[in-house]
Amino acid sequence: MQRQRVIIRTIGVATAVALAATACGPQKTESAGSSSAAPSSPTAGATPEASPSTDNKPGEPSPSASASASASASASPSPSVKQIMANGDESEQVRELQARLKQLKLMTVAPTGFYGSKTTAAVKSFQSKNGLDATGGVDEKTWKKIQSSSKKPTADELRPPTVNEVAAPDPRCMTGRVMCISKESRTLAWMIDGKVVSTMDVRFGSENTPTREGVFNVGWKAKDWTSTIYHTPMPYAMFFSGGQAVHYSADFAARGYNGASHGCVNVRDKGKLSKLFDDVQVGDKVVVYW
Repeated sequence: MQRQRVIIRTIGVATAVALAATACGPQKTESAGSSSAAPSSPTAGATPEASPSTDNKPGEPSPSASASASASASASPSPSVKQIMANGDESEQVRELQARLKQLKLMTVAPTGFYGSKTTAAVKSFQSKNGLDATGGVDEKTWKKIQSSSKKPTADELRPPTVNEVAAPDPRCMTGRVMCISKESRTLAWMIDGKVVSTMDVRFGSENTPTREGVFNVGWKAKDWTSTIYHTPMPYAMFFSGGQAVHYSADFAARGYNGASHGCVNVRDKGKLSKLFDDVQVGDKVVVYW
């Protein structure tokens, strides 16, 4: 009898271990330095596309996200009040709402057309400041008040050239032909004689492979280049400091600020960079600054 209990106990433990192993799926790759398997909270280093702070449309909702959405809907204080726009909506009207909230200094990210957490927070803030029910959803009364407090957005306000807000140019960028690259705003501004011609989002190297700061010049260009060290494609490369260059990054386009370069200045808008590559000449200035 004793032996039978031991056998049963052993079989039970083995079954539990097998079930636990079966339940473990592939883990999402964590950013460098993370020791937790759970997704980290958005930080200043997160990309506008990969972070809820940008109000980008997420992928397929997880069960927990669906549960949260249901809980939010059931928690609405006034079910009888018809919502024109609310969390989870996606439309051109939402894009206009975001542009108007940006005019009112209640949002800092560019309009995406998707109503996410940042839009909800901005709407709540507006409602609180204007004596409205702070639901985070836009009913007719809230929408009329937002419209009367702002102006009709321009095309550039609805679809700005960069997701990140372009920083004020460094004084060293104000003369000549310059790629003016701000690490603080994570933007590149192509400037000629102090005037901004085009702008684009950029990312930089990691802590272990930082992008150098200072004043440089474009030493040489290569439309189709592959890194001789890392063996990765570097289309539209414009080298300005040794092996560091401004170039297109498919990884940046796909993962945003969840990744980093090996020291180069990555651009994710291939069309804009192609035009910039044609405009920039060898010898043009490059300024990388905070």
